[in-house]
Amino acid sequence: MSQSIRSAVIPVAGTGTRLLPCTKSQPKEMLPVGRKPVVQYVVEEFERAGLSRILFVTGRGKKAIEDHFDRDEELRRLLASDPNKKDLLDELSFERTGLQFFYIRQSVQRGLGDAIMHARRFVEEEPFLVGLGDSIVRGPGDTHIVEKLIECYEENQASCVIAFEEVPRNEVYRYGIAAPETDGQSFRVLDLIEKPPVEEAPSCLAIAARYILSPAIFDALERTPPGKGGEIQLTDAIRLLMKEGADVYGVRLEEGVRRYDIGNFESYFKTFLEFALQDERLGDDLREYLAEMLCERQNED
Repeated sequence: MSQSIRSAVIPVAGTGTRLLPCTKSQPKEMLPVGRKPVVQYVVEEFERAGLSRILFVTGRGKKAIEDHFDRDEELRRLLASDPNKKDLLDELSFERTGLQFFYIRQSVQRGLGDAIMHARRFVEEEPFLVGLGDSIVRGPGDTHIVEKLIECYEENQASCVIAFEEVPRNEVYRYGIAAPETDGQSFRVLDLIEKPPVEEAPSCLAIAARYILSPAIFDALERTPPGKGGEIQLTDAIRLLMKEGADVYGVRLEEGVRRYDIGNFESYFKTFLEFALQDERLGDDLREYLAEMLCERQNED
């Protein structure tokens, strides 16, 4: 695919404290959703979009991510030598990706903006994609949000393009919310309001964990003062660019496509269950099991 974006940055340095004790010794990005860890869905999404280089911004205790995407020849030999396990080699097909993986550590937790600053030498003077490693974007068919972000960036020569998802009005206080110029599938963003009160939200369009950023973001981040908890926020840097006249655009997730945020147990349980029910081999049996279990619980009540 010929395009202006070839590199992606995936911040994965967060501690995942809302998912303790599961995340005490493993990254939240490696928690299983259906048959894969969360971050594998993200990487596969970016590969389908034609990207070729991925930088993981990691932190302490995140080595499992690097191990997961490394080719394990010993495991391959073990599976190949056992006639009953040869078919499991297909489960390791993601190791044969054409992507190049790079890793850099964010030693001190200073926010998403600081994590992106660590990618400056990696991307140099090229625009790049940012995708949060704990968020899956998925729909009933192929999802093309990354391609649409790239298309919007190229058409408008924007400084930044952000994916947005429509959320219920009573939940806007949880997200960064856009003030859109128009109601179209793509639109110019007039402002970004971080976690606004319900009555003050300019829309129900919430940032959906995918961004295209131009290199101008790095100078903006350097001039962005730390916010709550001493963290440098990406949203603040993007707002600074807008105040200085930069064009920032938004793209809505396609109909039926949604963001799955693996940030707390409620969303994690729901996401795992939804993906498991869609499993080609076991989904039907699982639906039958759940129906029987719920029926038994109702009878007990």
